[in-house]
Amino acid sequence: MPSKVSCLYLLTVVCWASALWYLSITRPTSTYVSQMSIPIRKTSKSHKNITFTNIRTRSLNPHAFEFVINEPKKCESITPFLVILISTTHKEFDARQAIRETWGDESTFTQIHILTIFLLGWNSDDVLNQMVEQESQIFHDIVVENFIDSYHNLTLKTMMGMRWVATFCPKAQYVMKTDSDIFVNMDNLIYKLLKPTTKPRRRYFTGYVINGGPIRDMRSKWYMPRDVYPDSKYPPFCSGTGYVFSADIAELIYKTSLHTRLLHLEDVYVGVCLRKLGIHPYQNSGFNHWKMAYSLCRYRRVITVHQISPEEMHRIWNDMSSKKHLRC
Repeated sequence: MPSKVSCLYLLTVVCWASALWYLSITRPTSTYVSQMSIPIRKTSKSHKNITFTNIRTRSLNPHAFEFVINEPKKCESITPFLVILISTTHKEFDARQAIRETWGDESTFTQIHILTIFLLGWNSDDVLNQMVEQESQIFHDIVVENFIDSYHNLTLKTMMGMRWVATFCPKAQYVMKTDSDIFVNMDNLIYKLLKPTTKPRRRYFTGYVINGGPIRDMRSKWYMPRDVYPDSKYPPFCSGTGYVFSADIAELIYKTSLHTRLLHLEDVYVGVCLRKLGIHPYQNSGFNHWKMAYSLCRYRRVITVHQISPEEMHRIWNDMSSKKHLRC
């Protein structure tokens, strides 16, 4: 016969087991979920932080292209005062040649070094690629990466130029980015704007500043989808027809672009990168992004003029060069 102590112990165990069983089936579900949600929320919050960190550090636009035509030694023996990056296409040989023979002539200024670089992508027509390669072997002023050369890849072309300056010409003082149908008044650019005898600027960016917003009309050349750029305003940006900046900004913009979602409007995209860098572009009325009828006195007052054909370029340059003695 079991002792009183054994019976009491057995009774205690049964009571505890019954109590635990009762609590397990009667405990409110909401309380269980509530208590479990505390560590779940902490885990979720930690996961969001990790994800956000990855977004900030992960390369959104790695620019994974290679130079197929390059001039890596262009700056080895000189320190350019100005590097001119000119966005062009394969068929624009006449425009490139006109620039080489007029305002883009690297020998125009004897006391400072000017470099002219033409920027291109890769063409689907092998014949055009071969022609550009032959042109490069003659003039040594062409840089090409293996992205497809198209209007929607103009941003890649500009970022290639920024990369080239940062990699192969980091000691340059200033850089100009422009297009192959632009006439540049080099005297005004060099002596009135950049002034070689003054101390070089840093974090400097200037051109024709535009304050606008995205165009949502799909028929427009400048259409910007809402899912690509949801904001109603663009940051201030300089017209891609011509802008000038201190060479230290080339590397800053290129590195910023690696973590900035690509936009096909290259001047807007550069403005987005500048905003991230905290750099505000300066307005300069000398940069014109429209066609302007030729007048000697009128062209003497500007820095850039848009939509100039190769024939006009020669005519304007020759007229302005031969009439420097005339007063307006």
